[in-house]
Amino acid sequence: MRGNLLDTNTILLAMAYPETLPEAARKAILKGPDSLSAMSYWQVALKCALGKMKVGNPGEWWADALEQMAATALPLSPRHIAAVAKLPPHHDDPFGRMLIAQAQVEGLKIVTEDVMMERYGKTGNREQGVGIRD
Repeated sequence: MRGNLLDTNTILLAMAYPETLPEAARKAILKGPDSLSAMSYWQVALKCALGKMKVGNPGEWWADALEQMAATALPLSPRHIAAVAKLPPHHDDPFGRMLIAQAQVEGLKIVTEDVMMERYGKTGNREQGVGIRD
């Protein structure tokens, strides 16, 4: 698989305030192909359940995100879980760590502005990396 894995914040911004994304991120998303992780869906649903975020119905939000972003859903697999155990402890956010692991396993570039994720550097080959910033 080739393309991009959008982190949760990037998805939220791209849907609500696309003009706030760095130009490099917008270009990467438009070029695609783009994937959205089930971990992002889980993160949004969890934050909504805890009252820390409002997106309406999280299930409808997920379906809308996939459609608006013209993206493919990336489910969580045992290979992704196993890859998390091999990651250095640069990032203490379990959602971020899983996105890194998924990107590595699937050969995807992460579109993020999370500088903590950028500590992982390349996610697969030299054409792929972490972070799309201007």
